[in-house]
Parts: sequence; C-alpha cells; structure tokens
Amino acid sequence: MHNVPRLFAAELDGVDAELIEVEADLNVGLHAFNIVGLADKAVSEAKERVNSALKHCNIKPPARENRRITINLAPADVKKAGSRFDLAIALAYLLASNQIKAFHSQEKLFAGELSLDGSLRPITGALSTALLAKKRGIPELFLPAVNAREAAVVPDVSVFPVHHLKDLIEHLDALAPIPKQPVTKIVTAHPPSAISLDDIRGQEAAKRVLTIAAAGGHNVLFSGPPGTGKTMLAQALTGILPHPTPAESIEITKIYSAAGLNTDLPYIPWRPFRSPHHSASLVALLGGGSDPKPGEVSLAHRGVLFLDEMPEFHRDALEGLRQPLEDGRIHIARARKTLIFPARFMLVAAMNPCPCGHFEDKEVACRCTAHDIIRYQRKLSGPLLDRIDIQCEVPRIPIEELRREKPKSPAPEATVQRSIAQARALQEKRFTSFEPRIFSNSEMTSAQTETFADLHRGAELFLKQMLERAFLSPRGYYRILKVSRTIADLAASPRVTEEHLAEAFHYRMRPHSTL
Repeated sequence: MHNVPRLFAAELDGVDAELIEVEADLNVGLHAFNIVGLADKAVSEAKERVNSALKHCNIKPPARENRRITINLAPADVKKAGSRFDLAIALAYLLASNQIKAFHSQEKLFAGELSLDGSLRPITGALSTALLAKKRGIPELFLPAVNAREAAVVPDVSVFPVHHLKDLIEHLDALAPIPKQPVTKIVTAHPPSAISLDDIRGQEAAKRVLTIAAAGGHNVLFSGPPGTGKTMLAQALTGILPHPTPAESIEITKIYSAAGLNTDLPYIPWRPFRSPHHSASLVALLGGGSDPKPGEVSLAHRGVLFLDEMPEFHRDALEGLRQPLEDGRIHIARARKTLIFPARFMLVAAMNPCPCGHFEDKEVACRCTAHDIIRYQRKLSGPLLDRIDIQCEVPRIPIEELRREKPKSPAPEATVQRSIAQARALQEKRFTSFEPRIFSNSEMTSAQTETFADLHRGAELFLKQMLERAFLSPRGYYRILKVSRTIADLAASPRVTEEHLAEAFHYRMRPHSTL
C-alpha cells in the first residue's frame, strides 16, 4: 500500500480563502488524467497546463504516464473555481510519481497558475491566501512572484516568490533555494487625486459638516441646486480623512485583491473613493452575480461611497443600502451558501431639491409642479434617510463672490486635518479594548452610545425638551448622540454639552423637505 501525497492549496470564497487539500493517486490501467472534487472548467483544464509546463521543465509529464492519474480536491462538496490550483496539482503528481523528493507538505501552501512554458501567472486573493496560512498555522507560502509583495504584508508567514515551476522544484529538492520575500511594510497616504478643501470657495457650513463626518465616520446628504459644489465637497472628503491604519489597509486590500483590482500596488495605502453612476445595477452596487464578487459598497469599505444624484438610482439598489449602512457588511444569499462581504463605508450622497434643481432657489425660478417635487423627494424612503446622520443644504454662491480674490479660509485644510486626527485619536483610545475592532463613533452600538455619550446635566435637560417636541425614531435618537459625541471630540470635550447636541439636532433636519 503506497502513500497518497497531500498538499495544501486555497480556494477564494468571497473575499476570504478556504483551505483545500490536493491529493494525487496513480493506479495501474490505461492512461487517464482526472480531476475530481466539484471542479469547474478552468480547474479541469489544469491537466493541459500541467502537461505542457512539466514538458518544458524536462520532466516526464502526466501525458506520458501509462497509468490512471486521479487528482482529488477536498473537501469534495466545495466548488473549486479558477486556475490557482495548477501549482499544487503539478507538485502532487510529481510526488505521486516519485519525480521529486518528499517534503513536509503540511508546512507549505501552494497557489499559482501555470503558463504553458512553466512560468507562473498572477492570481487574485494573494493576501487572503496569506491570511489563511497564518490562521491555519502554515509557515510557508509559495505563489507567483508578482503576488509576493502583497502576500508579504502578513508578517507571520514566510512568502517565497516563484517565477518558474523549475525554480520551485529545485527549491524543494534543496538544489537552489528560493530567497524569501522580505516583509512588506505598510505606509499609508492620502489618495493622489484628492481635491483640497482650500480649493472650494465659500460653503463654510458644508465644510464644517465634512469635518464632523470625517471625524466620526458619519453618513452625509448634501442637497442644493445644481453646480453649487456638492460633488467637489464629496471628493475633498478623502483628503481630510485620516490615513487608514495598517489593519484597515489590510481589510481594504483583501477586498481589492479578491476582485482583481490591485494589480499596480502590493496594498491599498489610502481610503477608497467610489462613485458609481446612477444607472448601476443592484448587483454592481451591492455585489453578487453567478460568481459572487464584491460590489461598490464593499469596494468603498473603510472609505467613501459617493452617490451623485441619489434619487436617480434604482429604488431596489437604494433600499439594498439599508443593511450595510446599519451592519457594516452585506449578505449575498445563494442556493448553496451565503457569502458575507465587508461594507463599512461612509455614505456621501448628493441630490437636487426637485427635478429641475431650483426649488426654493432665490436666483432661478423652479419649473416643477408640487406633485413633481413630492414624487422626486419620495424616491428616498424614510428608513433610508433615517440612516443618514447629517443632512446639509449647499446653497448657490453668487458669481460676484467667485470672481473676487480668493479669501483666506477660516479653517485651512491642514488645520481641519489636525482636528480630525485629534478626534480620531480620542476615539481610538476610547475603543482600544473592544472586539471586534471599532474605529469611529459611527460604529458604536446602542449600548456603547449610551455609555460614551456622557451628557452634561444641561445637555440632559435640552435632550428631554427636544425629544418632547420632535418625533425621532430610536435609530435617529442614537445617531444624534453619536454625532454629538463626535462634535464634542472635535472640541476635545470629555462630556457632551447642550451646544454639541443642538448642532447635532440641526443636522438631523432635512433641507428642502416637502414631506
């Protein structure tokens, strides 16, 4: 009875990797090369790539083996897709046919697509594969050299960059060791295309809203006539948000790597800014498909999702935002399984007050009927608006003011960045002991909000008076407390005062509402 070699590979399951065992067996009989274990077409075609790659390495390929070759990918009930199993399949065959020396296969994980000449092509999800190796206690990871820097972000796994199958065979035979990839140090930054807050004329109230939103990770709705700077304000947000922490950068990179969108960088060093067109479908916005991929809400994780002309988006797509806005993740349900994609983003939305955009505009007369205005505004449902913490009007700026010499801003961008960084530092200290990790005030649960709001006595009385006069849902109540806590953090105040609560209440009132 002979031993069946077992190697470790990885299957990408959403944005996470799942461990797969690759087994090889050679039996007496007419030549056959079968891959079993719920493999898709790309995996089944691996036998042709493996044949050609081994031939170019001057090694006897499976096609010249007058025996039955069976490759099993276990567990058999997990669907295997893609070409990432090529490397493990080739090595499992070589072990089964005694063409390479036996090695400690339980200490190694292999991932990579083979070219016909034996060189390795890049794969998606390299970072997720490295995180899987760390989680399972597998000390060595072998994958294409192009993906090595990305995988080396995980410090507790030895990453070996493989250029060619022959190089890996010589490494395993102890003939020519492959140098280990140095650990990739994460250095975060602002995105290179961010618009400066100093470039926006006027709109000091909207800039204050951006400061509060950036400090606490809150959702914002800008409403106003067309051309008043709503889009520029949203684009300037990524320039004042603090750099992502290394942990956040890894979360972002894992999503982009699984989607195959980080081909130029080993990791994503800045917070993403996603701005889908209003014609985007439900799947494009939320994720999914026959082969589920992250949608825009997941690609904006730990960053900004900007929805320009929000009422023009499909109603089902907008209503689908409710779950990620509340939970910070999106569930993609399929017949066989349910995938969970991370989606903890800041929503920044912009809308006109009516279809023509000039309702209550002092400069241009509105051409819409009352019915048109009500129907347009009702495209945004109450439950969706209830999840938006801050609502702000962006009025028109007179042309004369734009033509004047640029005035000095009362709060330059550098000053705003420092105040936001200080507020975030207070939050980091506040939430340092929480698991799962909390990075901002907007992520607090209801119980945590009650604990950390820490209202001053005057604020308690003011809150009671406001609750008696204004109708608020329990969700709206807690979101006001979260925003007031952020305003207090910007003022470096240990307790929430009446002024902080009043400002938070002001931002809860919807501008231009006819409802």
